[in-house]
This record gives sequence, C-alpha cells and structure tokens, in this order.
Amino acid sequence: MAFMDEFILPLAFTLDLTFGDPRWMFHPVKGIGWFAETTETFLRRTNLPLRIAGIFAVIIVVCGSAFSAWLLITLLSQLHRVAGLALSIYLLYTSLALRDLGDHAGAVQEALEKGDIELARQKVSLMVGRDTANLDENGIALAATESVAENTVDGVTAPLFYALFFGPVGAIAYKAINTLDSTFGYKNERYLEFGWASAKLDDIANYLPARLTVLTIAVAALIGKLKFFDTFKAVFCGAWSHASLNSGYPESAFAGALGVRLGGERSYGGVPCQAPLLGVKEGQCNPLVIRQSIALMWMTAVLFLGAGVAVRLLW
Repeated sequence: MAFMDEFILPLAFTLDLTFGDPRWMFHPVKGIGWFAETTETFLRRTNLPLRIAGIFAVIIVVCGSAFSAWLLITLLSQLHRVAGLALSIYLLYTSLALRDLGDHAGAVQEALEKGDIELARQKVSLMVGRDTANLDENGIALAATESVAENTVDGVTAPLFYALFFGPVGAIAYKAINTLDSTFGYKNERYLEFGWASAKLDDIANYLPARLTVLTIAVAALIGKLKFFDTFKAVFCGAWSHASLNSGYPESAFAGALGVRLGGERSYGGVPCQAPLLGVKEGQCNPLVIRQSIALMWMTAVLFLGAGVAVRLLW
C-alpha cells in the first residue's frame, strides 16, 4: 500500500488534472451505469417489494463492481506486475473528475465574460439539474458555483478518500455507490422505494469525506487569500439546513470562503422551490466567483491528496 500511496494515486491524480476523462477509452463509470440499469431491469421482474429489490441492487452493483476491479487487477498482476499497476492507475484516474468539473465551470465563466447568456445557459445546463432557460447572469453563475462546490466532494475528495485507504478497488466501490445514487436516488414515484437504499448508502459513504473536505477548503481559502474564518462560520450557521445530509458542508464552506450567498429560488421541471441560503456575506455570484471557485476546488483537491498521503505514511 505504501508504494500505491506514494506513486499510483498521485500519478492518477496528475493524469486527471492534465487530461480529464479519457472519452476515447472504456470508462468504468459508464460500465457501472450499464450494470446498474441492467440490474434494475432484472430485479423489477422478480416482483420483490421495491425497497427490498433496491437493497439487492445496491449489494449486486457495489459488490460486483468492486470484485470485478479486484479480479482484473489480480489477473493482470499475475501476467505482469506493470500491467496490474497500469490498470490500478487507470481505475483511479477514471474515478476522479477534477479536470472535467473545472472545464465545465470554466466554459460557463467564459460565456458569461463574453456576454453570451444563451451559451452560458447551455453550458450550465450540463452541470445542474435545475431549469436554466430563464436564468440571468447571477443565476447562471450561482448554479455553476454551487455545482463546483457540491461536486468537489462527489467528484474529487470522496474518491480520493476511499482510494487512499482502500486503493483502486475502494475508489471503484465508491463510484458504484455514487452512480447508484445518481441513477436511482430520486424521490419520485419510480424510485422513492427502489432508490431508498442507494440514497442512504451514498449519504453514509459521503458523511466523513464531506466533513473532512471542509478543513481542506478552509486551508485552501487561507492560501488563496479568501475568507478563512467565514468558511467555518458559514458551515456552522448553514450546513445543517441543506436538504442533503452532506452537500450543505462543501456548499456552505465555499459560500463562506468566496463571500457569497448560495441557495435561494430555483425550479426543477417547472416546479419552483426554495433552497436554504448558505453563506454569511451577501455577495452575488459572477464570472469572477466562478473562476475563484475553480481555483478553490483545485487547491482543496491538492491539499486533500497531500494530507491523505501524509496520514498514510505516518500510520
């Protein structure tokens, strides 16, 4: 494990930061998504109670994905150690989304800076699930900033956390959990019962990483000359009010560090709703705030990886 911590994960991190997702190759997360949908189709035909079927889906997909990763690494390692290492690096690389998240947000920022609101709406619609057709500049920047904040955990620090302690198999198991939540974790008629276990397991898996990420966000804010103390103040004042057990922590921390308000009115499928206001300053989001949020995410990721490797070495 020491060799993996010192070499494989930092290399995978560097590959993601440099190149982003390898869209020209098979992506494990897409494979997990196909596996989840196939499992759902099979389990719905069994006439099991939907909540029970959803529990079985979680067990099958998470265990199946982790076992597949372990088996492939083991088999390739038996052929040649370098082949096993290469697959380990690739699995870790594809479990991270640092570069892609920054690129998506950067595209929104650039469109706003050019004054192209329609293009900005189009770009931000790729990042969020809310309705974007009528968003103004502030609403677009707010949506992009919130997406960067929330996905700093899902796409960066949480997979790093599980990779640090459980290697590529742990990272793939986490991505399976996260993919299940993205696929089934909706509170609608189809998935309220079937997706219950997926949503709960995702909450459990992100519980510790979300809270640890607040610490690295604060240090990143200090390094970036943002608002260090407001990071903690915003978390203490507002993280608990978020509908998600975990998302309120990185979002509040980003709001405090950037000196803006996140949350407020938005709509999904034409249905308006009110998200809790996060942050301790009244600042509004704009292209500069998006740029700052991307830099804050990058620094947070580097600090989280560095701290994790240091802990492993000292353990």
